[in-house]
Amino acid sequence: MKNLLIVMFSALVASCGGNSVNQANDEIDYTAFVDPRIGTGGHGHVFYGANVPYGFVQLGPTSIPQEWDWVSGYHVSDSTVIGFPHTHLSGTGIGDLHDINVMPVVGDVKYARGNSSSYDTGLWSYSDRSKELVVPGYYRTHLMRYDIDVELTATKRVGFHKYTFHTSQKPAVVFDMVNGGCWDKPTKALVRVVNDSTISGYRFSKGWANDQRVFFRAEFSRKIDNVEFIVNDSVKDGNMASGERLFARVNFAQGNNEPLYMKVALSPVSEDGAALNMKAELSGWDFEKTVADARNAWNEELRKIQIYTDDNVAKKIFYTSLYHTMFAPSEFCDVNGDYYGADKEMHKNDGFKNYTTFSLWDTYRAAQPLMTIIHPEKMKDIIQTMLTIYKQQGKLPVWHLMGCETDCMVGNPGVPVVADAIMKDISGFDRELAYEALKESSMLPQRGMEFRIKHGFIPADLMKEAIAYDMEYAIADWSVAQAALKLGKQDDYEYFLERSKSYRNYFDPTTGFMRGKMLDGSLRTPFSPYSSSHRDDDYCEGNAWQYTWLVPHDVEGLIDCFGSKEAFLNKLDSLFIVSGNMGDASSPDITGLIGQYAHGNEPSHHTIYLYTLAGQPWKAASRIKEVLNTMYTDKVDGLSGNEDVGQMSAWYVLSSLGFYQVEPAGGKFVFGYPNFDKAVISVPGGSFTIKKENSGKTNSYIQKIMLNGMEYTKPWIEYADIMKGGELNIVMGDEPVVWY
Repeated sequence: MKNLLIVMFSALVASCGGNSVNQANDEIDYTAFVDPRIGTGGHGHVFYGANVPYGFVQLGPTSIPQEWDWVSGYHVSDSTVIGFPHTHLSGTGIGDLHDINVMPVVGDVKYARGNSSSYDTGLWSYSDRSKELVVPGYYRTHLMRYDIDVELTATKRVGFHKYTFHTSQKPAVVFDMVNGGCWDKPTKALVRVVNDSTISGYRFSKGWANDQRVFFRAEFSRKIDNVEFIVNDSVKDGNMASGERLFARVNFAQGNNEPLYMKVALSPVSEDGAALNMKAELSGWDFEKTVADARNAWNEELRKIQIYTDDNVAKKIFYTSLYHTMFAPSEFCDVNGDYYGADKEMHKNDGFKNYTTFSLWDTYRAAQPLMTIIHPEKMKDIIQTMLTIYKQQGKLPVWHLMGCETDCMVGNPGVPVVADAIMKDISGFDRELAYEALKESSMLPQRGMEFRIKHGFIPADLMKEAIAYDMEYAIADWSVAQAALKLGKQDDYEYFLERSKSYRNYFDPTTGFMRGKMLDGSLRTPFSPYSSSHRDDDYCEGNAWQYTWLVPHDVEGLIDCFGSKEAFLNKLDSLFIVSGNMGDASSPDITGLIGQYAHGNEPSHHTIYLYTLAGQPWKAASRIKEVLNTMYTDKVDGLSGNEDVGQMSAWYVLSSLGFYQVEPAGGKFVFGYPNFDKAVISVPGGSFTIKKENSGKTNSYIQKIMLNGMEYTKPWIEYADIMKGGELNIVMGDEPVVWY
């Protein structure tokens, strides 16, 4: 293991240098360019620990829960550790999961329900940050209270622990079935002894996801001395009955100086499923090999986009961003395909790989389109999972977690993802069923849709966040319309296309903003385009300045609202320079401001690209370059807002390549600004190469584009052209021009 760590540290040092064009792709350790600390400070909320791409297990430390910035379990400002749970969320505003929390200890400890006041008598320890290290697939720290070195790695369904005890006191591992996340409460728990080196059990809980079920099996590298079960009748969280086993202390004999290894397999189905996953993924005890396998798994995915640049900071940011996009959706089934469904039933293998953690309001914009490029082989299972959720709960997922619909965020964000798959000819799922799911999910009289069906829009006096809901529904309606057109359903196409224009109800030509409209036709008064009241006004995590541009599906129609392209562009220019008071109740998600453009939250992510579609691509290039260089850094607070399960990073990845999918479905990737001298994307057709020519510091504007040697005169590149492979040459210069 010592030699492996030397290799890891060498890899981290190597990240200061660029990869050679002549070096073989499979010889480059792309994990050396990843810095997992990025986003662990500020409001990034990223997961920090050991996992593999799209794995169910995300194994890492959790601190004493404090405030909002602790919801992922880790914040760089806090070195407390209450344990090492096996599930986490990355980059959300949600303090859920943190299941099967374990803590190595020595000596006497007390057990308490976690909060900042009771942890003075709990299990917690300080982590020695000088000894903490994370590289993709591996985590290490030292617990100062217990004098224990902790090392972690993982497969998709198994967490692998290595504990080195530096004291003569009796070693133990505590399974804490109570504490973990900020929001989660256990409803039922069991820990039982299987044999002299194995325990098993489950934890059911209620939090943001209202019926979470995780089964586990833990095996140890040495025999168990005894197991102490701690029952705390005073703890009655959720529906948990008194007398439940809340803690299990697994004790081991003194006098063994060898490291203690522990493997913890998870299953969403059963204890037997956890045992099956253990046998299939990690039957042996070779910790170093498991670390190497995890690193290889990350390299296999990271090398799908090779970038060439002398800007080593940008390279680090790029590959860390790409790394962050691959935490979710995560596999939510056993190795044999069995899974826990949205109908709260355990299902045998239905012929697809089931996934969870669908943060769709965030990810439909960039993270899912990026997946269609670099992971098309996964999309059939992603879509099939969403269709299965539709069959089991009666609608496509909104924000689905652990088999539970949270209904979090506005609109119908699952619709663009499924429609996009239809439009891009993704194979492996029933397209008629997919269209049925699109249509049925778009006609349910709930979450404000009943008002749109009845009145043609959502009146602001009948529902909070009316503008946000309606405008997101309009985006989804346009997506349904495009799928209907492709499948020859003309009547549906016309119906949903017309409904996708409902955003026009809110446009106020006297102010040039989207403004709350009441049932009687009057507009919201008083009105300030700067004002924001978090989840308590006409918008959602935004204000009128930001939501006025949320029409990625009908840019020409939005231009018409302003009366002319000149008026549209003048208003868009103003977005990036105005300032005003958003109020004391403003949303904490409105971050990463340039004027009133808020890059830290998703509704703004397409806005800069409207310049290209409105005929001023040089302004898009300037602003994209500014965002790439100021809103993303290699510091711990290097994200301008929540990571949001990969969306923030996906914007960086796509925009660095030089384009971004503005329309919610169909695959028109609008040109902006290429950040690197060269990028090579692995695609089914071989490779798609993007070359930037004349890349001087002052040459910020696209002058000409060539596709496979022919001049290209569109403001976007089609998905199909990317996927068939080829070469895109982007000629840069210092003159603002329109090449299309």
